[in-house]
Amino acid sequence: MTSATTPEQTKHKLPVRTLIAASVGNAVEWYDWTVFATFSIYFATQIFSDANESAAFVGTFATYAVAFFFRPLGGMLLGRYADLRGRKQAMLLTIALMAGGSFVIAILPTFDQVGWLAPILLLAARIAQGMSLGGEVSNASAYLAEIAPAERRGRYSSFFYTSTGTAVLLASLLGALLASNLSDDQLASWGWRVPFFVGGLLGLVGVWLRRDMAETEQFEENKAKAEAIKNPLMMTLREHPRAVAQLMGFTLLSTLCYYTFFSALTPFAVKQQKLDDGMVFWALSIATALFVVLQYPFGWTADRFGRKPQMLIWSGLIAVGIVPMSHLIVPGASFGSVLLVFCFGLGLYAIFASIAPAIMSELFPTELRGLGIGAWYNLTVAVFGGTAPLVIQWLGGAGHSNWFFWYVAAGAVVAFLAILTLPETKGSVLK
Repeated sequence: MTSATTPEQTKHKLPVRTLIAASVGNAVEWYDWTVFATFSIYFATQIFSDANESAAFVGTFATYAVAFFFRPLGGMLLGRYADLRGRKQAMLLTIALMAGGSFVIAILPTFDQVGWLAPILLLAARIAQGMSLGGEVSNASAYLAEIAPAERRGRYSSFFYTSTGTAVLLASLLGALLASNLSDDQLASWGWRVPFFVGGLLGLVGVWLRRDMAETEQFEENKAKAEAIKNPLMMTLREHPRAVAQLMGFTLLSTLCYYTFFSALTPFAVKQQKLDDGMVFWALSIATALFVVLQYPFGWTADRFGRKPQMLIWSGLIAVGIVPMSHLIVPGASFGSVLLVFCFGLGLYAIFASIAPAIMSELFPTELRGLGIGAWYNLTVAVFGGTAPLVIQWLGGAGHSNWFFWYVAAGAVVAFLAILTLPETKGSVLK
């Protein structure tokens, strides 16, 4: 009698090219968004009037925030498009929009050249990128989850932020390189345009990689169900309210972690705490490398021991540790102190980010997956992530910069409570 061979007993070969193609769009998207946040300290007074530097920064961060509020619209439209027409077609569209926005920003005229037309063009480019990113996260997450064997979904999902972290690392290293080799005047006049041009080129590479992707079997089998749904957004609330609340609960902390450590902390440390920009960029680069390296191991542990324990560790340690860590980012802080803060935040964030696509995809059935994630994930990100740099700027102006970290700690408590209500889904079959 011959015994059956189980999936775990069979040596599994990762479809690396497919995983990279699925993840590259998100990498390009987050590269561009990170570049905008980190290089805003150089181009704010180029795109807005330099007569009032504070107002220029507020205008830049407001543009950053407004673009976020187009993410839910993009998530709904492009998520529904993916549920009806396929993940691949939606993913090609999102990366093309992002690349186009990057090229537009790279060649923007300055305020001195065209007046208020400059910030208007910037806003238009950011709105296109906001809608693009709204669709990209949900559709790429769904794609990775749907092509993965049930017992390996965490490992497949880890490629999502492996690529994202690599792209953000590229943005950080480029920032460190430019800050080390160009003067502040050179960075302000033309140096800030370089990373946006690079982002546009990366987007074109992403389009090329995605052109041969196969559609998921999960989508093909459930396409008719998606077409039969008349009011899909209301259906997510009517039939899956618990999933919507859980998604928003842990996404609140996820987005605060991302924008605190990848984006908002850099201008906070440089502009408000007067730390050397090169030192901050190098600390961010090293911590980002750690974030990337931890993705696959944490995806493996989630497949082996479960998603829920990892998520509770992540939210719990952020809740108790973020405020003490914030006291290390002070004027005159050493490189070691700054590096410790970045490694603390991004090391913990890797615990969740490694399995985020799996967790989100396991909440909704296939016919609602793109829209369900796209709408509610992006709404939460818009509210809490888009306003993060603006909140830090406002609190800094009021002399209470460190209050922001109490805000993050409160978000971690909310996420911890939401995670407690989640079922354990490791090894589950997608509906």
